[in-house]
Amino acid sequence: MKSIKLIALLFAIVFATACKDQKAETEGQVESSENYDANEETTAAKISIAPLSESPAYADAKLMLATSDEMKVPAGEADFNFQVENYELGAQTESPNAETLANSDKGQHIHFILNNMPYSAHYEPNIKKEVPSGVHHLVAFLSRSYHESVKNDNSVVVRKLLVGNDPEDTIGLDMNAPTLIYSRPKGTYVGDDAKEILLDFFVLNTELSENGNKVMATINGEEFTISSWEPYVISGLPMGDVTINLELVDANGKVIPGPFNTVERVVQLKSE
Repeated sequence: MKSIKLIALLFAIVFATACKDQKAETEGQVESSENYDANEETTAAKISIAPLSESPAYADAKLMLATSDEMKVPAGEADFNFQVENYELGAQTESPNAETLANSDKGQHIHFILNNMPYSAHYEPNIKKEVPSGVHHLVAFLSRSYHESVKNDNSVVVRKLLVGNDPEDTIGLDMNAPTLIYSRPKGTYVGDDAKEILLDFFVLNTELSENGNKVMATINGEEFTISSWEPYVISGLPMGDVTINLELVDANGKVIPGPFNTVERVVQLKSE
């Protein structure tokens, strides 16, 4: 009788242990499945863009350059002596955007863009630049401390540069044609600066509208149609290289002819 009770006790212990192991294994599978779903959700996060608000307008700000539309410049280093009114270079822009977007600790500045190449930032109005011989397209405009361009009729300077003796136009410039000028994103974004990225550009000699010309933005392969000229914030970007392609297109979606109306840049996002 004692033997039967002992066997029954041993059987109960073995059965309880097996049930416990099975429960642990099942719980482990559920936890793993939950982790997998969370990762899937993170990976599937979509890129989005939205208009940027809460920036001071600076409607009276002016950037000026005392030259004609065609500016003759000697080959080599050239002086560009800008004048600024109703705008303080070097000041921090008073806006919540200075906290959420990549912001220059040197303050407000001028974006100087030659032939739609990446801009150089300047915090003083007198700029020295090495410009090669030839015919070049210059765009300079006022920028807030977080690199958003000031968009009014007087905040931008556009010049055709004739550099050197008998300069040759290898670009095919039409200074009166609709033209797209890329500004942001640019460079590398680290940490909090990589959470929301400014998308900003200038359009010359045209307006954007629902039924007219537009900008097509392709960001890591995802397409966005922009029919209003204003700054935008890009969200949902993955860490690593990000490719941005901008095109100025007509009402039928065809790229408007012009040397700068299709532009592609690659920026990098880092968590730390």
